[in-house]
Amino acid sequence: MTETILRPQPLTLFLLVRALPSWLALPRARRREIAAAAAPSGGETIRQFDCEAFTAMCSDIWMVTAASAEALNTGMERLRDTPLFTHPHFEFVAILPAIEDGWQAFEAGEAAHV
Repeated sequence: MTETILRPQPLTLFLLVRALPSWLALPRARRREIAAAAAPSGGETIRQFDCEAFTAMCSDIWMVTAASAEALNTGMERLRDTPLFTHPHFEFVAILPAIEDGWQAFEAGEAAHV
């Protein structure tokens, strides 16, 4: 039997956030400054999706990806310490963890046991 080595999958958080009036009242240039100061610095990546035109649940979805749970935890702690949340300018609506194509890793692991 050949041993199957599974590589750790990156972990992803989908952060559903709502922009608060304090954010919307800021000039757009100031918003860009605050957002730039909150950029990831620990190896995680973030993608931002605008959705307020399509739902009242949240104004934005931020997709944060990191190599490990520890890296995600560190990134979230740093994010919570930024003015985006300490002022606050945003509030969390939901935090949804995910593993991209997790079913494939599961199937590969199961096949290794057969």
